[in-house]
Amino acid sequence: MDDLAGKKILIVDDAEADRMLISSYLLHQGCRIFHALDGVDGIHKARLVSPDLILMDVEMPECDGYAACKVLSSDPLTSNVPIIFLSAYSEPEKRVQGLLVGAVDYINKPYVFDEVKLRIAIHLRNRIPQKKPDHNEYDVVRQNSEQVNHIDNILYHSARIHLLNSLSDAPGLQELARLVGTNSKRLNAAFKNTVGVTVYEYLREIRMNEARELLTNTHLSVSTIASHVGFSSSANFSTAFKERFGTSPIKFKNQYPSPVKGSVKECQ
Repeated sequence: MDDLAGKKILIVDDAEADRMLISSYLLHQGCRIFHALDGVDGIHKARLVSPDLILMDVEMPECDGYAACKVLSSDPLTSNVPIIFLSAYSEPEKRVQGLLVGAVDYINKPYVFDEVKLRIAIHLRNRIPQKKPDHNEYDVVRQNSEQVNHIDNILYHSARIHLLNSLSDAPGLQELARLVGTNSKRLNAAFKNTVGVTVYEYLREIRMNEARELLTNTHLSVSTIASHVGFSSSANFSTAFKERFGTSPIKFKNQYPSPVKGSVKECQ
C-alpha cells in the first residue's frame, strides 16, 4: 500500500463501470483519485490537478485516448506524467500506436489487480520530476485555450489526410469521425474552429480544387476527372463545378489546350 499511498491518479474513461472498478481498487491502496469522462475532459483535469499518473481508456467520445495522449505528452506542464492505456486490445499494432503517441504502458481489460498495482508502482518510481513552470496565471488561461485548439488541429489534420487519400471514394462523416477517434458532431466542430467550414464543405472544396488542377494540367477527360474526385456522374460533377467556378468543366478545360507538365498541387 505504501507504494501508492497519497499518489494522485487521474482515471480517464467514459465507461462508468470500468472507471469505478479500478477507482475502488486504487482508493483501497490509498490513492487520491480524480475522474475524467473523455479525452478533452482528461486534458483539462490533468492540467488542473497535476496527477502523478494517468490511466487512460483508448476508445472514448469527443477525443479518444490516442489524441489526448499526444496533447498531454507535448504539453510542458504534463509531459512528465506517465500515461498508461487501459484497453482490451491485444493486437501488437494497437499497442505500438499507443506507445508512439507517448504512453508508457498498457493494462489489459479485464483487470488483474496485482498487475495494475505493479505497473503503476513501476512507472511512478521511474517518473521524471517536473520542472518548475515559468509562467503566470494568464499564461495558464492562454495555454488551456491552446490545448483545446491543439485537439481541433489534431482531429482536422488527421481527417484531412484521410480525405486527401480517398477523394474518389471518401468516407462518410460518421466513418471519418470513427477513423480519427471522435464523433461526427465533434469533428465538424473541429473543422469549423480550424478552417471555418464543415467537413462536407471542406471535402467539396478540395474536390473542386483538385478537379481544377487536373483540368488545367492534364489531358484527362472530364468523365475521368469526375470519377477521380468522387462524382458518380459527369453531369453531377459539371453542376458542382459550375456552381463553384461559374463555368462548365469543358469550357474551363478549353482555356488550357496545352496542359502544363508537372505535378498536381495539393490543396492547402
